Amino acid sequence: MKWKRLVISAYTPAFSWVFTRVTDRFFRTHERRRGSTVLLLAPLLAEADSGSLASSRPPGFTGVEGLHSRFQWMADHVPAFRVPGGCIRILHSPDEFYQTMKARIKTAKSRVVMASLYLGTGPLEQDLVDCMEEALERSQEDHVPDLKVSFLLDYTRGSRGKHNSRTMLLPLLQCFPEQMRESLYHTPDLRGLLRLLVPERFNETIGVQHIKAYLFDNSLIISGANLSDSYFTNRQDRYVLLEDCEEVADFFAELVGAVGDVSLQLQPDNSVHMMEGMVHPYKGNRAEFSASAQRRIMEVVNTARVRQSMLEAECSDILDSDRTVPNDTWIFPLVQMKPLGIHLDEQVTQRLLIEAGGDSVVYLTSGYFNLTRTYMQLVLGAAADYRILMASPEINGFFGAKGVAGAIPEAYVHLARQFYNKVCQLGQQSRVHLHEYHRPNWTFHAKGLWYYVGGRDRPCLTLIGSPNFGYRSVHRDLEAQIAIVTENEELQMQLQQEQEVLYQSSTKVSNSTFNQPDRHVKLWVQLVTPLIKNFF
Repeated sequence: MKWKRLVISAYTPAFSWVFTRVTDRFFRTHERRRGSTVLLLAPLLAEADSGSLASSRPPGFTGVEGLHSRFQWMADHVPAFRVPGGCIRILHSPDEFYQTMKARIKTAKSRVVMASLYLGTGPLEQDLVDCMEEALERSQEDHVPDLKVSFLLDYTRGSRGKHNSRTMLLPLLQCFPEQMRESLYHTPDLRGLLRLLVPERFNETIGVQHIKAYLFDNSLIISGANLSDSYFTNRQDRYVLLEDCEEVADFFAELVGAVGDVSLQLQPDNSVHMMEGMVHPYKGNRAEFSASAQRRIMEVVNTARVRQSMLEAECSDILDSDRTVPNDTWIFPLVQMKPLGIHLDEQVTQRLLIEAGGDSVVYLTSGYFNLTRTYMQLVLGAAADYRILMASPEINGFFGAKGVAGAIPEAYVHLARQFYNKVCQLGQQSRVHLHEYHRPNWTFHAKGLWYYVGGRDRPCLTLIGSPNFGYRSVHRDLEAQIAIVTENEELQMQLQQEQEVLYQSSTKVSNSTFNQPDRHVKLWVQLVTPLIKNFF
């Protein structure tokens, strides 16, 4: 019976793999015909030896001055927001993340915007919803209530089970229909026969809304954490609070709103429908949906990019002369929505990895270590030192799960061993180091990177948000993160402390690590991993 259950459990992702391999091939071909800008990087991303990749880095990148000029190329792809570094604060724990959200919801005057994979159904999540209800009730004491609350969640994850994200929010929607909006994004890749055959939970492997952005008036938290009890208690993630950064907050409110516009809208009776004039994600034409969604979302990105470029040109002299509030930090929002033909985060991340020179150290972390082939090639072919942090098997989020999902931690061990062996084969052990995060009774979900240049002992750049640097993040899901480039010493110290605290709870991986009994990977897991690794 055990093997029968295993075959049944493995069948669904295997079927999905066959189907989606065909669709992925089709859309990659379509993108090539459209002349995707990723092709500009093709010579750098092709199979090559480490020397050719390292030499692709532009010359003259060995100095330590002019951080903005070093990274200002990002503004050619995405908006660039110049802010005071003192307005940015790193949060360190799940409880601090949770308590900060509750406090900000209670004091919000005009808007609360919550974008997440899902909202959990436990007491902590209910307390969060109660805070929103109290804020909405207070706003109605005015004759014209100003507070608007907007949720963007994933349709499949948010609809899982009888008691789910939708039922958690229905009372708010019923009591405050004019002030409350809940949008449920549905991937266009889950449609037709595939949608009928793939059961609940497994349907989430096809693609989800994965952005995690939490906005309160003009302040914003960017994170990789979902709105669920473990993320509020004992699941380690990363969180950054941007205080009173109105332009950045406006951008993310508009971005979430744009994704919401092309999503299903939850109604007070728990039904869903599309906004008038919008293409349906799984009933309508797939290409038409993606094209219309891309136009809507890129309109937000491009409008902000042009506006910020003009503001920077007009105001840079004034900002530089005003030393009372130094605008010493730049925020670059990076969006990745490959099913909709949007791949800005991928482009920027690739170039960061390509240009990481011998004077740089990159600390990269992922709760699910499953680098894309391209990212792996760039790490192995770069000149920079890499310190890669991943979850140990016992704190992997899938540890102890039922069915085939329970084997996922073993699959990650297998992938890590393959990567480590490749590092050893190339003689890169002194440059590329793997670390495993350990913490009893916790799980690990942190992702992003910290970028040290020119021998500096503090990072000048970080990536923080929802992407995991894996196939799903690049090709299947909707993702967003921010690149923070800063000359602010206090903020650099915060980033350094964040990085060091996480790595202090880790051990360095060596050959002996994979010889431990708890690192044994069953043969069937080794055989199945190549087929399903693009789904987790």
